[in-house]
Amino acid sequence: MHLGLALFATDEALPPGELACWAEDLGFESLFFPEHTHIPASRETPYPAGGDLPREYWHTIDQFVAVTHALAATERLLVGSGICLIPEHEPISLAKAVASVDHLSGGRFLFGVGAGWNLEEMRHHGVEPRQRFALMRERIEAMQAIWTQEEASYEGRHVRFERIWSWPKPVQRPHPPILVGGNGEKVLDRVLAYGDHWMPNMVGDDDHMLARIDELRRRAADADRDIGVTINAAPTRPERLARYAEAGVERCVFYIPSAGRAEIEPRIERILDSAAQAGVR
Repeated sequence: MHLGLALFATDEALPPGELACWAEDLGFESLFFPEHTHIPASRETPYPAGGDLPREYWHTIDQFVAVTHALAATERLLVGSGICLIPEHEPISLAKAVASVDHLSGGRFLFGVGAGWNLEEMRHHGVEPRQRFALMRERIEAMQAIWTQEEASYEGRHVRFERIWSWPKPVQRPHPPILVGGNGEKVLDRVLAYGDHWMPNMVGDDDHMLARIDELRRRAADADRDIGVTINAAPTRPERLARYAEAGVERCVFYIPSAGRAEIEPRIERILDSAAQAGVR
């Protein structure tokens, strides 16, 4: 099982490139950066984890700037969006950004995607929240067309274009892995429709999560698909990590503080110690 880190890259935290070099030297497989373009000051939508929304949510560096900074500083590390809020992006431009970072990094980009939870934030981008999942599907399908077709076209309810040229194409074929985030009732449908991995947040108990992973694998096998699993905000207790490794989970991603090196280092040491005890390093 691979180990990854996740950081809200902010103007107050360790720079993405510096963290990426450190992670690569320590043997981590991957590094992910979340995204929020802004946080509406009204704060109408409650924070899903409960309590006050952490400060880093409205201090984030642009996601693709952080990704590029990290990729440019490293040679082997995989770097990903964790997650990219697809309804907040125009798909032709986003397809260009994804293909460009994958091209310049030699195929080291992981494309984590999701629809978002902050309703006011997406409304500021002109998105009706009730349509966000349909919009996400069409935009991802449209990007897949751009990445894989020399002269791409797409016709949907929300996205339409015909006969466009767009290069570079991604190094990874047919495109960078699409890691579909979310824990909702219909998320497995979305993973099977247009994803390569499921990237749930670790919420609830392990038995429930492992049961859903089993369900995904059964459905993927029925559809003759090979779908991976990346656990986001993974637990650090060794016995829990060992269960996910035994279940064949491909990757566990651990959040670290949006802070300086001195505050991050103890957390990384705990992650590595727990992984060693679980036998996954």
